[in-house]
Amino acid sequence: MTIGSTLSQKVTARHLQRQAMLYVRQSTLHQVLENTESTARQYALRERAVGLGWETARIVVIDQDLGQSGASAVDREGFQRLVAEVGLGQVGLVMGLEVSRLARSSLDWHQLLELCSMKLHVLRARLRGGILNQAQRAALKLQLPVGLVYAEDNTVRLDPDAQVQQAIRVLFATFKRTASAWATVKYFREQGLLFPRRIRTGPHAGTIHWAPLIHNTVLKVLRNPRYAGAFCYGRTHSSKRLDGRLRVETVPQEAWPFLFQNAHVGYITWDDYEANRQQLRQNRQTFGGDRRHGPPREGPALLQGLVICGKCGNRMTIRYHQAEKGTHLIPEYVCQQERVEQATEQTCQHILGAGLDAAMADLLLAQVTPFTIDTALQVYEELHTQVEAAQHLRDQQVERARYAAELAQRRFLRVDPENRLVASVLEAEWNARLQEYSQVQEQAQQLQAQEQRRLSTLEQQAIANLVEDFPRVWHDERTLDRDRKRMVRLLLEDVTLRKDEIITAQVRFKGGATQTITLPISQGRRSAQEVLTLIDQLLDDYTDAEVAEHLNQRGWRTYEGKLFHATRILSLRRYHQLKDHGMRLRERGLLSASEAAHAYGVCPQTIREWGRAGRIPMYHADSRGIALFSPPDEQAPRPSYKTR
Repeated sequence: MTIGSTLSQKVTARHLQRQAMLYVRQSTLHQVLENTESTARQYALRERAVGLGWETARIVVIDQDLGQSGASAVDREGFQRLVAEVGLGQVGLVMGLEVSRLARSSLDWHQLLELCSMKLHVLRARLRGGILNQAQRAALKLQLPVGLVYAEDNTVRLDPDAQVQQAIRVLFATFKRTASAWATVKYFREQGLLFPRRIRTGPHAGTIHWAPLIHNTVLKVLRNPRYAGAFCYGRTHSSKRLDGRLRVETVPQEAWPFLFQNAHVGYITWDDYEANRQQLRQNRQTFGGDRRHGPPREGPALLQGLVICGKCGNRMTIRYHQAEKGTHLIPEYVCQQERVEQATEQTCQHILGAGLDAAMADLLLAQVTPFTIDTALQVYEELHTQVEAAQHLRDQQVERARYAAELAQRRFLRVDPENRLVASVLEAEWNARLQEYSQVQEQAQQLQAQEQRRLSTLEQQAIANLVEDFPRVWHDERTLDRDRKRMVRLLLEDVTLRKDEIITAQVRFKGGATQTITLPISQGRRSAQEVLTLIDQLLDDYTDAEVAEHLNQRGWRTYEGKLFHATRILSLRRYHQLKDHGMRLRERGLLSASEAAHAYGVCPQTIREWGRAGRIPMYHADSRGIALFSPPDEQAPRPSYKTR
């Protein structure tokens, strides 16, 4: 790149509106008479100003200082005039053949530079002042997020594209329902929905591009107050680093210089915007006193994110233990404040969650049944609303794909058939748009069929019946753990736990009402007899491993605070002389494989095959695979004999 091209890129319309000053000087009269070539070269710079875009009338030649020395500016009227014009802001360009033509004194030369620098600072200050003045009146025209556009009178309006509006409304509605940005992205992916993005640069600047929704986009939409109809200025602060790169920092909302609510139309209210910000803050997974409950997640812990330690006041976390064979998860509420701060293995307190969750479920089912009926009705209506909104957005995607295919068809039909190069390209584009339209339409039909199966008439009737019996809704196998947690959060503010001789739970409901419940500690030698009684009862129907699994599910622990295992049940049986499951089955008259084979008149292998096939009752005596069988009765199978 040449010096001339660099200079022409710096010249703007603001410079061209001012004068271009050409300063011509020779030091002595002798140089004026003898060095005519140098003088001519200085006057020739006038053509350079014309080449940069200045009008001839705006080019001023200052040659009053011909024959004057540049050692001082005292007697140079031309230089003084130049400095005065620059100080008044009338000059857009200063030209001279050499720097020494302007001044040989560093003092005079730096005076001119300081005036130019000061003028630039003044211009920036004026520009900044104008921006702040417009921002103070909420009249500053800023870049709008997707879904909002400027009208002809510079007022903010919703995007006239109905699909764009619907996509943004579905995003806000989904986040309000799921309370999670990640769950919002997951819902869009599962429903096959796309989200708009406005291209900012390049040849397609200003157009809308549709793409799958990503997590970062959800966060940007939720945190942008323009969607709530608010004008804001000063959300970010830009500064240059030492290496010249630009650094952009996010400014907290409390420090924004300008924020005006109800400045224009929006997609949500200001209260909804603040609620979304609060939910995002709660979703942050931090530690210690800053930890807040996030959105309902998978896992059976009913009070996830709601439990407060009654000893130190911090939020209690959750950890899960796998029951025997890993078929069930046993929740445990743990306060790790002491462990985190003091780097020890000791916890403040830990409470097994199965018994506590069961007690909380009984409390809710007993006291809030009328309210939960209304809640179930709202959930039922919300489900229909979600399906209708998703289907409407899919229909708009199909309509957009259809329009793109028809537009490609019209372009192909308008081309001259003899122009094969252009025709082949347009034909390929038409085929691509048709294929895209077919795929979008097929995907929409498949998703619609899935939703219809989900909301079939029988299921609607089942939901209506369950509304009348909320306990059945709660215990229904189709009700997910996450849904139960959402119900709990509609009703409870938090639960404070303290474990001493007993477990005390201080329950705080929404609205401020409180209730205290107490639970026995399901561990320790104090309740050993109760545990033994329960083990004795369970051994009638279960093996040692199955008994341990049932105890863990009901919230029981060993006196050491550990989970029960088959070896622990075996030890307790032998110490307290309890009969094992196999012996109890034998007392009922069940037979071993060899005894059953003799009774049925077949070999033991046949007995085992009959038991596995369900032809005769078979019972497992222990976890090693030993089985017992019922004696033959009138409906017992008969052995088949093959003749040779």
